[in-house]
Amino acid sequence: MKKQVKIALVILVIGLITAIFIGYRWLNERKLYASTDAFFVKSDRLSNVSFKRISGKIIKMNFKEGEPVNKGDILAEIDDSDYKTNLEKIKHRIKSLEAEKKALIENKEKTLKSLYIEKDIKKNYLLSIEKEIEAYRQNINEIDIQLEQTGRDYQRYKNLKDEKAIPLRDFEDISTKLKSLQSKKASLKAKLDSLNETIKVAQKEIELVETKMKTVSELTNKIESLTEQINALNKDREDIESMIDDCKLKSPFAGIIGQKFAEIGSVVKAGSYIYSIVDTKELYGYVLMEEEKIKGVNPGDFAEIKIDAYPDEKFEGEVVEIYPASAATYALVPRDISAGEFTKVSQRIPIRIKFTSGNLQLLRVGLGGEIKIKR
Repeated sequence: MKKQVKIALVILVIGLITAIFIGYRWLNERKLYASTDAFFVKSDRLSNVSFKRISGKIIKMNFKEGEPVNKGDILAEIDDSDYKTNLEKIKHRIKSLEAEKKALIENKEKTLKSLYIEKDIKKNYLLSIEKEIEAYRQNINEIDIQLEQTGRDYQRYKNLKDEKAIPLRDFEDISTKLKSLQSKKASLKAKLDSLNETIKVAQKEIELVETKMKTVSELTNKIESLTEQINALNKDREDIESMIDDCKLKSPFAGIIGQKFAEIGSVVKAGSYIYSIVDTKELYGYVLMEEEKIKGVNPGDFAEIKIDAYPDEKFEGEVVEIYPASAATYALVPRDISAGEFTKVSQRIPIRIKFTSGNLQLLRVGLGGEIKIKR
């Protein structure tokens, strides 16, 4: 009996020592480590891609869920036949307008060149007439001087004839000379008057040419109008070409197809999700640490990680950032505590973890696990 009591006492002592040891380790671990099971794998780049401006029928889906894609890979295509038809119409219209514009420019240049030549000819002709008029005026002035002298001689000869102081023939000679000068002046004046009329006609012809040159500005206006139409159509062409390019949905970055939301033959609207792409090279750990455990946790601290899906795998990490507000702060419907009536709930502070070791190829966005951060 005494032997049994001793054995029981020994077992009790060993049990107490073990309990104390376990308790000590547990308390020590809690002091050294901040641990939680609110650990998730996330990615900085997870994108639900869609056709931004294009609606229509999907004719190609080039990737399946789980397949890798590179940046710029064509993920899916929408039927672009209607856009290409419109593009051909616009190109044909642009070509037609450019041909019309070219013809107008050539006509304008040819017309202006012809009018400038015609104007130069008429201006030179006008200049020659003006010189001729000046010459006739000088001749008339010279005859006027002769007429004035001859008129005085005629009067003197007439007086001498009346006094019979000179022969009659001398008087007749001076009289003939006077009449000849008067006739010559009349002839020159008639030609001068004719030249004055001619110069008026030449001036009107030059004005007519200048009027025709002004009408060429109508061609200029039409050319400018065609240019505006062509520029507007070119913008439409560029927009349609961009829309045709948008009919091919391209991967914004390299990653893995996480989910497919549509199938070949589906009619989708602009903005409808087609694929979800995850960048597995940008994975990180996201921790929601209870507020009472956050003390002593700082950026740079070492972390041990266990992923639920891979219990035999060991992952390690490092604290990168401790977020400045609790997760509840960002809730869509935050708690109203203004009335002072609320149940105390432990708040969780988000922490970002960088993976530093482990088989990272196994990680997938959304996986959960446990983490121990060494304070």
